[in-house]
Amino acid sequence: MAYNLKKEVEKKERLVGGHRLCAGCGAGIAVRGVLRALEPEDKAVIANATSCLEVSTFMYPYTAYTDSYIHTAFENAAATLSGVEAAYTAMKIRGKVEDNFKFIAFGGDGGTYDIGLQSLSGAMERGHDMVYVCYDNEAYMNTGIQRSSSTPRFADATTSPAGSVMPGKIQNKKNLTEIIAAHNIPYAAQTTFIGNFKDLHEKAKKAIYTEGACFLNILSPCPRGWRYEAEDLAEICQLAVDTCVWPLYEIEDGIWRLTYEPKKKLPVEEFLSKQGRFKHMFKSGNEWMIEEAQAYVDKEWNKLLKKCE
Repeated sequence: MAYNLKKEVEKKERLVGGHRLCAGCGAGIAVRGVLRALEPEDKAVIANATSCLEVSTFMYPYTAYTDSYIHTAFENAAATLSGVEAAYTAMKIRGKVEDNFKFIAFGGDGGTYDIGLQSLSGAMERGHDMVYVCYDNEAYMNTGIQRSSSTPRFADATTSPAGSVMPGKIQNKKNLTEIIAAHNIPYAAQTTFIGNFKDLHEKAKKAIYTEGACFLNILSPCPRGWRYEAEDLAEICQLAVDTCVWPLYEIEDGIWRLTYEPKKKLPVEEFLSKQGRFKHMFKSGNEWMIEEAQAYVDKEWNKLLKKCE
């Protein structure tokens, strides 16, 4: 069935108002977009690693989710949900459960790229029928904007400060989507908030309704950590894909496919200049940073194009 934005937004919300996420935060949009891909008759069990999302949507004994919700520790969201999925499967076989449930874990990049990578890898390797969703805001935003392995090179964070000693983070961003795809799972994809949310919706739908372990990596900007105005969220996401800093693609049964290719690939500084965390890159004498950032993006983009041929 063709995607219809009006029809989708008319669905009953599964993440309701009253949460404490910041204005301009990408996490809430990511969650609403993913849960909107569920069919109305299906129920869900949501696992949520400790994160901005968790502390903002779950204030015991209250939760902003209308589906069953489990707050897990930073490191074990995938392990917890895989256990729930295994128990559900056993109970379904024995006729003890009749309702159809889907299993979705949410974690930030700190709890996914770093602290939770071991349990995530285990769940993906075992092939549990679940979806792990990383809302990637590229730092430990909940605890003070410390750098993570998802933080891009040159980004200014509290543990990789830009100054006379270092130019911000000195390492490039980890490519987690490729790492998870290497587990030979049936579906993995990158997406973000562009246009009418078609890319996000279709990938979420595939991930939820593809049997087996699936993974979504959603670029979810943070206004505090990235230092942009709340109303610029959509523009920043569009610039991320149009500069190829965050390519949109999917890997389905081992087949790589681009889902968005810019008509005109923009220079990387158009994305960087909208964010205060890269402000130092535009100071006189720091031109080399922008040049190296552009070279890295070009190299990774060309590698991806070859994989998607």
